[in-house]
Amino acid sequence: MRSATHTTNRVKKETGLRYWMLRVPEECDKVLKDFDSDPVHDLRVALRRCRSLADGLKALDPEPAWKDMKKAGKRLFQRLGELRDTQVMMEWVQKFGPASAQGSEQMSEETDRGGNEASGADQHAPEAQSLLEILKVREKEQKLDAQAAVEEFDQKQWRNWSKTLPRRALRIRPGSPLFKHLALERWTEARELHARALRNRSQVALHSLRIGIKNFRYIVENFLPVEHKAWSGDLKEMQDLLGEVHDLDVLWNTAVKCRVFPDAESRNQWHQRILAERSKRIEQYRSRMVGENSLWPIWRAALPQGRQVQALATRCMKLWARELDPDFAHSERVTKLALQLYDGLLRWGWEPAIETTSARASLFAAGLLHDVGKSEGQKQHQKASLDLIRGHGSPLGWNGDDLQRAAIVARFHCGALPTRRHKKLCGLLPDEQKATIQLAAVLRLANALDATHDGHIRELQVMDIHSRKNGFERNARRAAMDPILVIAAQGYRTAGPAARTIAAERHLLEIVLRRPVVVRPARRRA
Repeated sequence: MRSATHTTNRVKKETGLRYWMLRVPEECDKVLKDFDSDPVHDLRVALRRCRSLADGLKALDPEPAWKDMKKAGKRLFQRLGELRDTQVMMEWVQKFGPASAQGSEQMSEETDRGGNEASGADQHAPEAQSLLEILKVREKEQKLDAQAAVEEFDQKQWRNWSKTLPRRALRIRPGSPLFKHLALERWTEARELHARALRNRSQVALHSLRIGIKNFRYIVENFLPVEHKAWSGDLKEMQDLLGEVHDLDVLWNTAVKCRVFPDAESRNQWHQRILAERSKRIEQYRSRMVGENSLWPIWRAALPQGRQVQALATRCMKLWARELDPDFAHSERVTKLALQLYDGLLRWGWEPAIETTSARASLFAAGLLHDVGKSEGQKQHQKASLDLIRGHGSPLGWNGDDLQRAAIVARFHCGALPTRRHKKLCGLLPDEQKATIQLAAVLRLANALDATHDGHIRELQVMDIHSRKNGFERNARRAAMDPILVIAAQGYRTAGPAARTIAAERHLLEIVLRRPVVVRPARRRA
């Protein structure tokens, strides 16, 4: 919740994760002096910005400290929340009450412009005084809880994070396309919340919209300096308008709950005035955010477009996987071999159980991410990979279903063979079960082809025993007649531990294709 009167005296606006993390201990010291409205507000702003930035950066960097920092900041932020709400309501009550009749006229500007505004302030005086006294008592109690929360806050650990985490954030330069992709994710979330809020105008929907715009603003402010210079005023204005709407909603709900109205007429007068102030701010928001000239398309035009969105999503995913996978070059080679094998099977006449584009996307993601579980140890790392991929979420530009399927495919790149009765597969539809097993068979063999992690196998060609050429077209009927599938691999050697691994791991593909699979060295080209 924001303050209706809070302003900043800082001449130069500073940004960046390090700046805001260092602000948190400073603001803690200021809060402990008197728990006044402004220090409490400033501390919550610093915590909120750190948490928002951590939420975005952990999608690019799997460092566990991001999650720990966000959790620690959330705990203190929430414990200060009730005190902050009370202090903001006290400010609003004073605006509506007798202490500021002139301020009430300026705030209100309602339809009855005669002499009713000054008299309205007098009419509100008893209710405002009663509510103010209740809030003052509540504030004293909440200050005690806030004091305990600030004293329990581990500032030493926070200062350690303020040294290590900003350095990790600097691995990606400000203004990078990766940050633009992150901003586009926040823009998309905020845009969806905007559409929902305009449909029902409920308190919850409008408050969620405010948080969505705030998260978008923080990414732009801290990581996109050019866009921030152009958009900062508009973003802050929209956030403030929605913040005041939320303040008014909380004020009305609190006044009703505290039963400060002596009669129905008094209650109705307060309600009408609060509704008028609320509606005025909503209309101001709509005038800037609805229609052909709204701010939404202006912001969207400067962010990634078309195929660039998916390309950046892939870069984000690779960046995340590279931090976890001890040999990401191996995973990239496995992905390349898996896609060559998959495409070769399609030309040979194989018919996958699901749509080809979706299946290929899942295989691509599973190949890149199948070894991220090794960050938690070699033993049973395929199970850890499943959990990490599922917990990572889907970057904008990637289909969530494709990535969830990829997680299960990665689970079976080694270890136990997948069966329809396996607990990870038994809940899927039959076609989805079949597709997952098919893709696992392809990934399993591709992983075995680079079992030595040296890249000695560079390219695959799929053919049947009667064929001497690659790239031929086969229909399903002809493929069914081929007795043996031959995979010609450049760099393959028929002896050694790698050959034994390949011979063992081709078994699942043989089950899927219902025919023997032979891997042999590719003939040298003239």
